[in-house]
Amino acid sequence: MGGWPRRTATLREHAKNMQRNSPSLMRTALPRIDSLGEEHPARAPLSIDDMTVAYHHKPVLWDIEYDAPEGGLIGIVGPNGAGKSTLIKAVLDLVPRASGTVRIYGEPYARQRAHVGYVPQRESVDWDFPVNALDVVTMGRYGRIGWCRPVRRAGRNAALEALARVGMADYALRQISQLSGGQQQRVFLARALVQDAQIYFMDEPFSGVDAATEQAIIVLLQELIRSGKTVFVVHHDLQTVPQYFDHVILLNMRIVASGPTAEVFTPENLHKTYGGKLTLLDEAGQALARIARH
Repeated sequence: MGGWPRRTATLREHAKNMQRNSPSLMRTALPRIDSLGEEHPARAPLSIDDMTVAYHHKPVLWDIEYDAPEGGLIGIVGPNGAGKSTLIKAVLDLVPRASGTVRIYGEPYARQRAHVGYVPQRESVDWDFPVNALDVVTMGRYGRIGWCRPVRRAGRNAALEALARVGMADYALRQISQLSGGQQQRVFLARALVQDAQIYFMDEPFSGVDAATEQAIIVLLQELIRSGKTVFVVHHDLQTVPQYFDHVILLNMRIVASGPTAEVFTPENLHKTYGGKLTLLDEAGQALARIARH
């Protein structure tokens, strides 16, 4: 424990030296952040202040400042390696932070676990673990009842209702390894639903699913928003960003821009975020044009 502050100081001093010695390099590697101001709302669903995350002394996220709107469907968008999944993991204390603080409704995550739902990347899950779909969904109740305590009938009924909401009621007793990728994703979404959280973090929930599953997921997310929940989604398909999300975070190690999608998801900000990846930018431009026509 005593060594971590020294490593943090070393990291930040190294970055400052880089900025002094080669300011153009720092501007290229770390796009400038849109300022969110010095103060953070006391009860925002998520507030991040001066957060830096590093792996082996190499910054992955740098000086993140952010305040989430209440009841928004928020897309986290950026190129591969931009730190999108790391952002979620740092908020949830799954990876250490080199500096900064995170608050969920004004409190550290450790005090708010029961109010937070998380859907990890499908690739990070051991699908060969010998459990069925109902077992997986029921695990979402443990945050409220505690580990090793039996799930009572009300909890199992809630799990069955959640499976029904995602169209998986008929697969409740099916081994999780026997389900397709889209079905597995629906099961994990059902697990998040039974948590009855106030804020959800979903890491690429549309990855590897068919069009029908993607539409089913987005409808469900919109239902959560209408019930007052706040949902963060790591997302790759720029064409669907204007259609799916109320707010967006454009991320490339730093937050390039954040806010309402109509204001932030612009060609200028996309160029800052993605640089010369013109194919992606063209797709995004087409999506923006379609939205403007309607």
